[in-house]
Amino acid sequence: MIAKSALNYRPLPLPDRRQFTDAEMQARADAFLEDVRTRHTIRHFSDRPVERAVIETCIRAAGTAPSGANHQPWHFVAIANPALKRKIREAAEEEEKKFYAGGAGDEWIKALEPIGTNADKPHLEIAPWLIVVFAQRWGTYDDGTRYKHYYVPESVGIATGVLITALHHAGLSTLTHTPNPMKFLNEILQRPEAEKPVMILAAGHPAEDATVPAAAKLKKPLDQILSVFDD
Repeated sequence: MIAKSALNYRPLPLPDRRQFTDAEMQARADAFLEDVRTRHTIRHFSDRPVERAVIETCIRAAGTAPSGANHQPWHFVAIANPALKRKIREAAEEEEKKFYAGGAGDEWIKALEPIGTNADKPHLEIAPWLIVVFAQRWGTYDDGTRYKHYYVPESVGIATGVLITALHHAGLSTLTHTPNPMKFLNEILQRPEAEKPVMILAAGHPAEDATVPAAAKLKKPLDQILSVFDD
């Protein structure tokens, strides 16, 4: 909750200033690329426990993401409780059955075939942690009045990307899951009307027999994802 009295513009000298040579910058960029290339989305998790502190630290990292007007329109719910994970799995699979039974349409189902997904979501129980990402459509000041959030999808998307990268950096694997509709998550997790569930992020260690679909390794080359104007 934000106090209105704190909302005054006050410039601060740039903290945490970092300066590197051109060669150092390139080396750091190369090292990051090599590391992030080892990030994989998996569907087969180990039940090996993950300390709560690791998850909390990664969510702290996500909370540093930039956002529209610095409103930080996100809330993360981390779940390790087996009974809650089972409830989420049962509700998610109910929606997924409708999705794969025709709700998605033939084109969407066809697009998913190379990924090998179906309505069965055991990872929602096996992964030691589920992190549900909520987007906050509005906020509330300390005096109870509402204020509008801006660029909510963009801000939450950036924060979620930071979270996935932080979990990878910590040595964990993830899976993004977006059953549709997801209103059941508000009910199960007792989240307010202002918040819209965006995704369920399963996080943990990969199972010994974990696989990835070959199609997931097909990445567009640089010339298809980048245009440069530098003259």
